[in-house]
Amino acid sequence: MKKISTFIFLLIVLSCTSTKHPWQLLVPTYQPESQALYDTIAHMDSLWEDSYNNCRIEVQDQLFSDSLEFYHDHNGLLTSKAALITALKNNICGKVTRELLDGSLEVYPIKDYGAVEMGYHRFHNKVDTTMSNYSRFVHIWRNEKGQWRMTRVISLHAR
Repeated sequence: MKKISTFIFLLIVLSCTSTKHPWQLLVPTYQPESQALYDTIAHMDSLWEDSYNNCRIEVQDQLFSDSLEFYHDHNGLLTSKAALITALKNNICGKVTRELLDGSLEVYPIKDYGAVEMGYHRFHNKVDTTMSNYSRFVHIWRNEKGQWRMTRVISLHAR
């Protein structure tokens, strides 16, 4: 019992002297398992962001797998790459840009498949000049014969 009390006391002291939440003190700092994989996926993310922000639909088409599953917390599941490309053309091009939160990117290998990318990003609406809050995203990338493609996207939006 004394050990538990001491632990709780230390957590309280640490939380009062730290800008982090108490639970964050228990979570290890992210370090990529493979720097090469991290660099590759960070590069792929930058290509995707550039194509998203500059309406490069042909690049978007190359970066998404034909077996795409796009999970959106507001709009549900989309499983058609063609429908996603059309939605990007009609609703995003020239209207919305994406901004990755510096330092938030994490990349984890998936054996014999590819990688999971997670991070925080937000969107700027050029039409009504609103900016969203930073929100969590998850992209699953597959290495298809040397070509990296997003096969799964989970898009969450802070409320």
